[in-house]
Formats: sequence, C-alpha cells, structure tokens
Amino acid sequence: MWITIGNHRFKANLINTPAASEFSAMLPFTLNMDDLNNNEKHAQLPKSISTDEHRPKRIHNGDIMLWGNRTIVVFYKDFDTSYSYTRIGHIEDPSQLQQILGQNNVSVMFSKN
Repeated sequence: MWITIGNHRFKANLINTPAASEFSAMLPFTLNMDDLNNNEKHAQLPKSISTDEHRPKRIHNGDIMLWGNRTIVVFYKDFDTSYSYTRIGHIEDPSQLQQILGQNNVSVMFSKN
C-alpha cells in the first residue's frame, strides 16, 4: 500500500487481518485528516470495517490503526497509550512522516500502487 501526502509517498505494509483486508478493498481513496494531540492524524473511513481491538501499550511512529470501527489513524510519534485499537499496518520508513504531516490538517491519499 502507498500513502501519499503532497509530493511525498510512503510505502506501508498491511498486516494479515480481516480489518486490513477490508481496508485494502476500499482503496484508493483520499481523506482529509485532522491532527489530534500532536501525535496522530485521523479521519472517518467511507464505511465501517471489522475490528479486533487490543491495547498495544506503546504506539510507534508509522503505525496505522483503526479506532472504533470507522476511524483510521496514522501515528507520527512514539508514545504510551491506554487506548484500544485494531492494527491495520505500518509505514516502512516513517523517519520524515512527522515533518511532512506537520501539525495542521492534511489531505492523505491511500492507494494500492
């Protein structure tokens, strides 16, 4: 999967779960993602998908998670959490992610290629 923000593309790997498969089946789409807590971008998916929530305890820069059954979240910082998420995937090299996403709302395209 690819995540495109402006002129920047990030390769992301989806994990092998029903939720990630359902997410992939919706591609491509573009979402206007809002910033939250200066550590993530989030937006509502076009439709709800399956969940398999767990508490990861630690979020990593580049994690792609589902909160609830319809909110996709792209994390751009490492931090501890007590929230539950469904894992969707991870960006392979998120080293520039925070700089490119910035702290404002941003348009993000998710695609298969």
